[in-house]
Amino acid sequence: MSLLTRLSSWSGIAAGLLIAIPSAVEIGTGETAATSFLLGISPALATPLLIALHLRQQQSSGSFGVVAFVLNTIGLSLFGGAAFMLNMGVYYLPDPVAQTLLHGPTMYALLGAGIVFSVGTVLFSVSMIRSHVHPRIPSITYGLALPVLALAAPLPDNWLISCVHITSGLTLLWLASALAAPSI
Repeated sequence: MSLLTRLSSWSGIAAGLLIAIPSAVEIGTGETAATSFLLGISPALATPLLIALHLRQQQSSGSFGVVAFVLNTIGLSLFGGAAFMLNMGVYYLPDPVAQTLLHGPTMYALLGAGIVFSVGTVLFSVSMIRSHVHPRIPSITYGLALPVLALAAPLPDNWLISCVHITSGLTLLWLASALAAPSI
């Protein structure tokens, strides 16, 4: 296993944990500064995982896989910025200011970021499924749970959104763990 694969796997495991654990805590406590902080940095840690997943399946995913990877990478970058802003900035603003900020152009930018990420994620999920390189269940769940997570990001937190976050985190954990396993 290359150093890139090993580091990407550990980064993906960290990303999954930083989504799943704070979200599980939020079911009981609601959003806190600590959980918001952890959720805000998790998308950055998912980027190396995405790269390594693509590299592992590159030979069998063809040009469709490349297009899906590029769109998913752009979407992850946009969504990562949105998650960082929401969790590290908007969280600390008084509610009337936060609500004002989340309307108008900001709302459309967040929606656009969520849509690009969702489309890229679904396409990359399809490329993982078609390539038969990664485990089937998390490859499918990647395309189902992560788009919901992105599109629900601007909504107020509740137990259902926390469950989607937990599912997304566990999906990243599974993919990252499988990436670290020897190729079959």
